[in-house]
Amino acid sequence: MIDSQNIRAYVERMASGEPAPGGGAAAALQAALGAALVGMSARYTTAPEHTDHARHAAERAEELIPAALRLADADADAFGALSAAYALPKDSDQEQSERSRAIQEATMGAARPPRDLVGVGAEVLELTRELEQWVNPNVLSDVAAAAEAIRAAIATAVATIETNLASLKDHATREELNADVERGEELVDGAARLARRIRERIRG
Repeated sequence: MIDSQNIRAYVERMASGEPAPGGGAAAALQAALGAALVGMSARYTTAPEHTDHARHAAERAEELIPAALRLADADADAFGALSAAYALPKDSDQEQSERSRAIQEATMGAARPPRDLVGVGAEVLELTRELEQWVNPNVLSDVAAAAEAIRAAIATAVATIETNLASLKDHATREELNADVERGEELVDGAARLARRIRERIRG
């Protein structure tokens, strides 16, 4: 569980030969870092006319950090379930049928964490867009970093969704996942534009 490990131990575990945590968990960590940067940047904004906005952004960002981290664990758990499904016996026709059904169910389950992460990332990105309008200019680079972290998080989540999509047979589920991919790609483009715009402001 990510809550029981320090950052170094978790990253070293990711770098090991264990199958999980992997890319999906990395995306969740990126989203959590983006939310943390939003919270920090908002708290550096002390102009009286922006106090309420800054407080709301900081509080919501703080709530999104554990939401993102929970998805890191959910992704690892879902991958474990999928690996278990692939390990089922397939010697008889009945076993093959049961294994195929289990794989499809586990694949749908494995798609859930990255789909949820797209939603979390969208909310962090919206907070980042708000910050751009009134944030303390001294932390603009941190806001740009937040946008880049969210861009990476959503892009990675989309790649994970597409991996699961390739194995699914259910038409309705495939349509839902394709819609998530399209939404994610739009968010990735939006995050990239936001980061680029902020960097242009920094350069003056």
